[in-house]
Amino acid sequence: MIDSRDAQIIMNTDERLMKQALSLARRGLGSTSPNPVVGALVVKDGRIIGSGYHKRAGAPHAEIMALREAGDGARGATLYVTLEPCNHYGRTPPCTKAILESGISTVVIGARDPNPHVTGGGAAYLRAQRIEVRCGVLEEACKMANEVYIKYVTQDRPFVIIKAALTLDGWIATNRRDSKWITNERSRRFVHTLRRRADAIMVGVETVIADDPLLTPYLKKGSGRNPLRVIVDTHLRVPLESRILTEERSALTCIAAGSRVSTAKRKRIEGLGARVISCKVRDGHVELEDLLDKLAKNSICSVLVEGGAGLFSSIIRERLVDKYYLFLAPKLLGGDNGVPFTRGAGCDIIKKCLELDIVRVRRFDDDIMVEAYPKLGK
Repeated sequence: MIDSRDAQIIMNTDERLMKQALSLARRGLGSTSPNPVVGALVVKDGRIIGSGYHKRAGAPHAEIMALREAGDGARGATLYVTLEPCNHYGRTPPCTKAILESGISTVVIGARDPNPHVTGGGAAYLRAQRIEVRCGVLEEACKMANEVYIKYVTQDRPFVIIKAALTLDGWIATNRRDSKWITNERSRRFVHTLRRRADAIMVGVETVIADDPLLTPYLKKGSGRNPLRVIVDTHLRVPLESRILTEERSALTCIAAGSRVSTAKRKRIEGLGARVISCKVRDGHVELEDLLDKLAKNSICSVLVEGGAGLFSSIIRERLVDKYYLFLAPKLLGGDNGVPFTRGAGCDIIKKCLELDIVRVRRFDDDIMVEAYPKLGK
């Protein structure tokens, strides 16, 4: 029987080591899709003798990397892993088999794997093999690290993130559609981190017409991959000379349009290497839910929405946003003729406003970034 003091020591140790495993797991953000990010440690006699994280889809899992580093020392040791070990054959053999063969005696798990398509629970299997298993250590933090994966495997929908840069009085551009640069360089560098982590970057066609963006992240030579660029363009108005069609061919481009568009222009766009997909149209605009479903079927797990006001308005109003990154710059437009964050009719009373749960406020020099989620049920 473990007394309360010993139980507290074990819990504190488990949490400390799980934090380290989580730090490892986050190194895989943006590289493992459609797989989860996972970190693992092998610990024996209070020392870490093996560590690893899942680097990319198809590569060895975190547990395998940690066990390889530990070698024969894994016998009788404890394995800490941020997500329940897999117990099925996919691109790689099940991790539970490697854990058994290594001689690990205890497995500490952060969060259970919610994937309904995974046959057989790793934790249950390991317990059946008489390995001690402790679950739920820093569970919420481990789930948050895999919020994209969890949404994708449980709802068959991409995790949708809005990123917007605003003046303090709520404008994303001037009346001449000038928005360079509302935020400072440090904020913009962080935005490129968000881009690198996303499977797709989405904008409305008005943004392409006004800003002619490339929509690619800064990548170190030979590292990372460009996300898919998605243009919501119901009537196929994207200019053929746009940089998104003529430059940076290593980044794929997808244009979401209605079915009744010019066949000639569609062929010219596809001749430039982009793909045009036909979506349902509602009230004269691409139906965003249909678009998201089509992206999910192509293994797009996360979408970073970067504007403009029309797309922001539609996707917020339809309650399709999972997370917000709002950058507030210490600037005032000082008028009422700029481009607002959202357009159209809003709520008629404050009580009906969409409420957000702010989880972090961060400064980038003079800019302020608000990281928030929609409040559940609001």
